[in-house]
Amino acid sequence: MTRNVCVPLAATVFFAASAFAQNGNALKANFIGLSGSEIGRVLLTEGDGGVLFEIELTGLPPRKWVALHIHEIGTCDPKDGFKSAGPHFNPFGKRHGLLAAEGPHAGDMPNQYVGDDGVLRAQVFGASVLIDDKERGIRARALVVHDGSDDYRTDPAGGAGDRVACSVIP
Repeated sequence: MTRNVCVPLAATVFFAASAFAQNGNALKANFIGLSGSEIGRVLLTEGDGGVLFEIELTGLPPRKWVALHIHEIGTCDPKDGFKSAGPHFNPFGKRHGLLAAEGPHAGDMPNQYVGDDGVLRAQVFGASVLIDDKERGIRARALVVHDGSDDYRTDPAGGAGDRVACSVIP
């Protein structure tokens, strides 16, 4: 029998640093919430065939699955509820959803769980994207967390609800 084990991401992975920094093949960026204040960080590391996202966000509604997507535009304006980030990153014109017959968008990622403490800790591998690739590149795009879960099928965003956190990928 195979067991899936979820290991919390230690806050020390993120180091105290400026809002955006590049370190070799790893990028760091801060998430902001709807108040405009910093609420978390993401470390992106490119590997063979994709990007590893190591995420830690605070102040989210506890005990809840939330959607995580890469959006087309690298703008995170809390005044418009992060609508400034545009639609999902979809360079190949696919339908939304990891379970959609004609999907997924390159920016579609699995839902993430927020713990009892209101903290989302995740390590997610995005096999559909690379940092600087001509077609699949995500530099200068936005990573967005929604307040609901993605149903993995409904176009254009899986019924994931409002956008509650945003980070520009440097």
